[in-house]
Amino acid sequence: MTDGGTGRYARVRAAVLGTGLIGGSVLLRLAEAGLDVVGWDPDPATRERARLRGVLAPATLEETVVGRDLIFLCGPLPTLPSTLARMVELTAPGCVLTDVGSTKVEVAEAADRLGLGDRFVPGHPMAGAESAGLTAASPTLLAGAAWVLCPAAVATGPFRWLTGLLVEVFGARVVPMSAPAHDSVAALASHVPHLLAGALAGATQRAPLRDAVLALAAGSFSDGTRVAGTPAERTANMLLANRDRVLHELAEVRVFLDGLADALRADDAASLVARYAEARAARSALLDRRFASRSRRFDIDGEQRAEVTWLRELGGAGGHLTECRVDPDTVSYTAWLPVAD
Repeated sequence: MTDGGTGRYARVRAAVLGTGLIGGSVLLRLAEAGLDVVGWDPDPATRERARLRGVLAPATLEETVVGRDLIFLCGPLPTLPSTLARMVELTAPGCVLTDVGSTKVEVAEAADRLGLGDRFVPGHPMAGAESAGLTAASPTLLAGAAWVLCPAAVATGPFRWLTGLLVEVFGARVVPMSAPAHDSVAALASHVPHLLAGALAGATQRAPLRDAVLALAAGSFSDGTRVAGTPAERTANMLLANRDRVLHELAEVRVFLDGLADALRADDAASLVARYAEARAARSALLDRRFASRSRRFDIDGEQRAEVTWLRELGGAGGHLTECRVDPDTVSYTAWLPVAD
């Protein structure tokens, strides 16, 4: 791992494998920040588009990853285990690997099976758009995003280093979580909303008065169906990779929805008001979150399990990191925790 600097990271040699919307945005931001970065995509036309945007895009995977300090795996979810297997063959032991996939358990388990657990840090930037491809990518898409990283006791060094880079280059709010916790939280925060958006948009598509519905559709319909515009294959990959957790959270949503329907059927205005007040509280908390700063320091070679436990508890409590500084003897974190409503 090189620790130069944009300040500290200018001499990092990075590669991005898969240059769609997220991977392309990672690639363009790293290039804009002045890092030595190359991109690769299995599609020759996409590689040519990257070159036209001023980024090096070698013809082969082997050329792309040789001598790199950091590699972002940004291909479709089903391809990540096989790409990790190639990294065993093609990268040096000091090369840090991370991904941007929307589920974490499967890829983390694949990395462990391949013996990459000490240098693979599962990741997921919580940003995106319904559009797809490098043509939709932007160096600002991920600016200030909540970016999940999954710390492990065997990889605290890569986690610390990558946290610092994401904060410095992307302005990320790094959310440390275990892979299972991420997948459980993402099921309700991201994956079930895709199901609900698909259901509303799909029902509209089948409605006898579809065009009249669309003529009257305003902000609530547009907001509620936005992610239904995501490429269908990408959405299916995400849902299938987290199937059990998504189905569990969907059942919880159905319970609440059934309660609304029961109140409506019974002409029970008080129950409707109570349930919508409960829902409004979550929405208000989302829009008006306040955080308090906390600092924490650990010995650089101390009990790493204690450090990882603290990090995971921070993410589980809704907190995030905005600084990770490694000194000769200590690692210091600046953390932010939500203030109680």
